[in-house]
Amino acid sequence: MAQDAGMPAGGQASEQANERANEQANEQAGVGPEEARLRQLAEQVDAETRGRAGAPGTHPEFDRLARTIWRLRQPDGCPWDKAQTHTSIVRNMIEEAYEAVDAIEADDATHLREELGDVLEQVLLHSQIEADDGGFCIDDVCRELNEKLVRRHPHVFGDGSAADAEAALDSWDEVKRKERAAAGAAAKASGDAPEGSAEPGLLDSIPQGMPALMQCQKVSKRAAKAGFEWETTADVWDKVAEERAEFEAEERGSERAEEEFGDVLFALVNVARKEGIDAEEALRRSTAKFRRRWASMEAACRARGVRPEDLSTAELNELWDQAKAQE
Repeated sequence: MAQDAGMPAGGQASEQANERANEQANEQAGVGPEEARLRQLAEQVDAETRGRAGAPGTHPEFDRLARTIWRLRQPDGCPWDKAQTHTSIVRNMIEEAYEAVDAIEADDATHLREELGDVLEQVLLHSQIEADDGGFCIDDVCRELNEKLVRRHPHVFGDGSAADAEAALDSWDEVKRKERAAAGAAAKASGDAPEGSAEPGLLDSIPQGMPALMQCQKVSKRAAKAGFEWETTADVWDKVAEERAEFEAEERGSERAEEEFGDVLFALVNVARKEGIDAEEALRRSTAKFRRRWASMEAACRARGVRPEDLSTAELNELWDQAKAQE
């Protein structure tokens, strides 16, 4: 076998020995060839990135925070922190994320810094809970996220290309699709897949715990990309009218009426999607607008020495119009 150009025989033998040693270490750690390849690529990407001017270096404050979370769950730590499980604090993750969103929408950088810290606390706490049970740790979380980012950006770290943001998202979705197919094939090959189970579905990776409007838009968008789509927005409005008629035909307050009303909402979300509108964001803004106007109405009531519930519908509508005119 010919030697690599410019590489001494001893150096080549040493490199081959290192490769074999790495392969054996990966096998012992239960790391497959593809995962090992990705880890090596992630290391190469990081080595190149570290050499760039302005690249982030070490993060001593992150390590200090991770140690504090660990300390809180030690035998002599905090009784509350020690008692927590993934399930007991599941709502905290959602609440902290929403509070961070509020800070973003308020354009309040100081508050955002605090709320992002609260989100990070949830990530670290869940990781420590798992580590205490002999599972993954925060380093595993960071490594897997980094490898996923490298894998799903072939236009940056590979031989792919993306001319604009939309093309980058298409590339991301295509990599995800291949990942789902590969995961299904691996599960079937290893015997881990349930008897008679099908390949992972197109919608399986969309979390069912996601807010309903957001989930609806993601589900519809993915189905539309597969070709299940209305031709025009007018066609979707026709669907809205059809679903409304079905809703109005049901007994008021019945389960069927609830189901049909859900179909009305589903169709309306697809109107938004066809028009390039984020339904979740649109409704959040409308709700925020209502809250502002209601707060203005309450202020007007206090100035008069009355309560909103003491006023007639006509008087409340008058206050509403005044609040609207002030915007």
